[in-house]
Amino acid sequence: MTKPVLAIVGRPNVGKSTIFNRIAGDRISIVEDIPGVTRDRIYSSAEWLNTEFNMIDTGGIEISDAPFMSQMKEQAELAIQEADVILFLVDGMNGITAADEEVAKMLFRSKKPVVLGVNKIDNPERKELLYEFYSLGMGDPVGVSGTHGIGLGDLLDRVVSHFPEHTEEEKDEDTIYFSLIGRPNVGKSSMVNAILGKDRVIVSDIAGTTRDAIDSNFEREGQKYVIIDTAGMRKRGKVYETTEKYSVMRAMRAIERSDVVLMVIDAEEGIIEQDKKVAGFAHEAGKAVVIVVNKWDAVEKDDKTMQKFEQKIRDHFLYLSYAPIVFVSALTKQRLHQLFPVINQVAENHSLRVQTNVLNEVVMDAVAMNPAPMDNGKRLKINYATQVASKPPTFVIFVNDPELFHFSYKRFLENRIRETFGFIGTPIKIFARKKND
Repeated sequence: MTKPVLAIVGRPNVGKSTIFNRIAGDRISIVEDIPGVTRDRIYSSAEWLNTEFNMIDTGGIEISDAPFMSQMKEQAELAIQEADVILFLVDGMNGITAADEEVAKMLFRSKKPVVLGVNKIDNPERKELLYEFYSLGMGDPVGVSGTHGIGLGDLLDRVVSHFPEHTEEEKDEDTIYFSLIGRPNVGKSSMVNAILGKDRVIVSDIAGTTRDAIDSNFEREGQKYVIIDTAGMRKRGKVYETTEKYSVMRAMRAIERSDVVLMVIDAEEGIIEQDKKVAGFAHEAGKAVVIVVNKWDAVEKDDKTMQKFEQKIRDHFLYLSYAPIVFVSALTKQRLHQLFPVINQVAENHSLRVQTNVLNEVVMDAVAMNPAPMDNGKRLKINYATQVASKPPTFVIFVNDPELFHFSYKRFLENRIRETFGFIGTPIKIFARKKND
């Protein structure tokens, strides 16, 4: 199911990033008391009353000659286009400004549902400050305090009430859905064309040509696939021409719909920091991952080149140690045929279920060979293990005290489960729960 999208907009320095972080439950956005610190859209998943949604924090909208202001306005406009609901945030202490009125005009033109949040209403005495904001014509304002977390429940109730009813996408269980992600110009569109054997997607040397995710259905050796070509993901904070500011959110939506994600790396340019951030989206979403090194034909090679490049990938992508690596060339179609057995394998592993009795044999054997270390005179005791979900495979370990289930021991058990059952290409999740007496 595609999650609804909330965009938080407003002029600079009204507390958008603080509210964003409160809702997301983490300090994802930089919070600093300087206008314009958040210079680009920032994305996060959030949940309220069992409703999951994606959230966009934007740079402030302000008509000004100050650096980045015009770019931030353009970014906010793109966020508004992507959003199902818009949270328009204003500063209750400063009252309505000309910039607030400009933002309000922009939001009226969008025809999107808007919730008006008045920030810095830190105590009951300040509630009278709300009345002024009725003149913006955005309905009843909701008073909040990002600093203290006051009023966020009422605000989110209002936001969620405006979300459209999203229905589950009808997916054929026999069809493998996969997407290609990566920063711009690594050859994703060329790869789609090479796989499909036709120019289904425009190929250009201008980074960011692909504006939206495009689905293509095809069949190969009796297996049905849907390939989703995503827009290139851009490094946050870098300024681009308006026509090149294509959405990370659309790529994230494509990831949500995928069973398998192909993380495409440019063999000529090598691995850069942005590659790791892009791959992190797929890993955090719990998708099966294949690392695809494209443009391998353009690299000067000896008998050790591939081995060295693979080791470099492993060093940089420690959290993707489970992901297989395939070296290809979309231009010459070199090794492209090797992709499909790998896609099939990781898709199967992503949906694999392990019988409970077999799982417990593996876990108990691992514990017998390597008991958990003592912690302040206490030792972790594992009673029972079961798989509770697939896509990705998710396991619950029932223990005497979840606080004793340390990361290092969880990693040990994960490694033993992987050694036994494979799970190549898919993340697996392990949670500890206290056994009920």
